Amino acid sequence: MSTVVASQPTRFVVLVYRVPPKPTANRVYVWRMLKKVGAVYLQQSVCVFPQNARVARDLQPILRKIEESAGEYHVLPLRKLPPDEQQKLTAQFVEQTARHYAEIIENCEVDFVKEIEFETFRQNFTYEEAEEIRSEYEKVCAWFARVRERDWFGAPNQQDARTWLDRCATLLEEFEGRVFEMQASEAGSPAQTARRRRRRPAGAVRPGTVSPVHEA
Repeated sequence: MSTVVASQPTRFVVLVYRVPPKPTANRVYVWRMLKKVGAVYLQQSVCVFPQNARVARDLQPILRKIEESAGEYHVLPLRKLPPDEQQKLTAQFVEQTARHYAEIIENCEVDFVKEIEFETFRQNFTYEEAEEIRSEYEKVCAWFARVRERDWFGAPNQQDARTWLDRCATLLEEFEGRVFEMQASEAGSPAQTARRRRRRPAGAVRPGTVSPVHEA
């Protein structure tokens, strides 16, 4: 299957900024949020993005944070680049996105699949465990969606990541099916029914009743 990608950007914008070194939390926050938007760093405090409306909108709260932190910035649109420079920038974006997809694939293969295999081995077919595994699956799906939104140039392993998510979905559905069967089986078993009943020893008196008086 081919990688799904919208029309590739042809223009870029450079952000040059400065945030005071203290407190460190402000610098870390700005860096983290810029990476989340999809920035490729050319050097410290200098990063580049494709020039489009979505990126411009996502940058606004980050730029406000820079100003609130007593910093400053310059947003510099680039003119049409020479083909070799365009190719170098595109390659950096593709490489960065491919690393994200690789992390998703590793998470599916190493963490998610192994977790289901381990819980299946333990026969731990409980509702709580199924909910925990589904929560992890939904987190990975949300992660993939975020990366996919920033995959402007079509990283080659996008489809591999999607295939692993489909595989995880199948494993999860199978695990949930076994949980359902196990819960239904236990609910109708004689042992479960017996546990539900409050057995009383012979001669025991029900609460709220008067014990009969025996004549001597």
